[in-house]
Amino acid sequence: MGAAAALALSGCAGSEAETLENGDRKDLTIAVFNGWDEGIAASELWKAILEEKGYDVELEYADVAPVYQGLTDDDYDVVLDTWLPITHADYIEQYGDDMVDLGAWNTDAKLTIAVNEDAPIDSLDELAAQADYFGNRLVGIEPGSGLNRVTSEDAIPTYGLEGMEYLTSSTPAMLSELKAATDAGEPIAVTLWRPHWAYDAFPVKDLEDPAGVMGEAEGIHSFGSKSFEENFPTLSGWLKNFTMDSDTLYSLENAMFNENDSDDYGPVVEQWIAENQEWVDSLTN
Repeated sequence: MGAAAALALSGCAGSEAETLENGDRKDLTIAVFNGWDEGIAASELWKAILEEKGYDVELEYADVAPVYQGLTDDDYDVVLDTWLPITHADYIEQYGDDMVDLGAWNTDAKLTIAVNEDAPIDSLDELAAQADYFGNRLVGIEPGSGLNRVTSEDAIPTYGLEGMEYLTSSTPAMLSELKAATDAGEPIAVTLWRPHWAYDAFPVKDLEDPAGVMGEAEGIHSFGSKSFEENFPTLSGWLKNFTMDSDTLYSLENAMFNENDSDDYGPVVEQWIAENQEWVDSLTN
C-alpha cells in the first residue's frame, strides 16, 4: 500500500483525508458544550443523520472557552450551540475572525422566570405581591451561570424580589424541584430558558418581563472551524439551511432527557427520527 493510500484510509486531516462522494471529509468532530441540552440534542441529531450518510462523527464534550479556541485551531470542526447576540458575544469578538458563522437554526433562545401554568400571575411585576403563593421561593440553577447573574443582579432588584428565598445549586436540582411540584400540584417559580425540554414536559408558563431585564430573544448559531467550508462543502450548505423550531426541539429534548433514563441517546434519537422522518429528510435535501 502506498503512503497516500495509507493516509487516505487513516482519515487524517488535510488534503489526503478520506472524502465522501459529496466532497466532504469523512471524519467530523462536533464540539458540544457541557450541560447545554439544546446543543446536545442538535448534535446527537446531526450525528445520527450524518452517520447514516457515511460520515464518521465524534462528539467531544467541553466547556465553552476551549471549544472556541479549538475551532480556531481546527481541533474541532463545528459547534451547534452559539447564542448571539448576547450570551457568547465575547467569544465571537475574540475568536470570530478564525471561524465561520453558519447561521441561526433557532431564534427563540431566551432567559426566563417560569411558573406553574395555572398560577394567578402572568408578569414578573406581579411576583413580589404573590410571593406567598410560591412559598416565598425562587428556584435557580448553577451559581456561576449567566442565568443566575441576570436573575440576581437584574431581575431580583428590578422587580423587588429580595423578600423571596432565591435558591441556587444546579440545573438537575431545579428540574427535580419542578417535577416534584408538578406531581404534587403545588405552585413553583423557577429560573429557566428557552429552548428547553421542560416546556414540553411540564405545565409551565413564562412570566412577562416588562422591564426587559432578562434580555431579548437570541439566535442559536452553528459555527464552523476556519477550514470548515473547505473541508465540508456539502455539510456547510446543510447547516446554513438548518432550522428547527422550538416545538420540534422540545419534542426531541423531552425524548432524550426526560423520557429516557440512559445517557445512551442513540436509540432514542433513532426512534425520534423515525417518527419525524419527513422533516429529518428535508434537512439534507
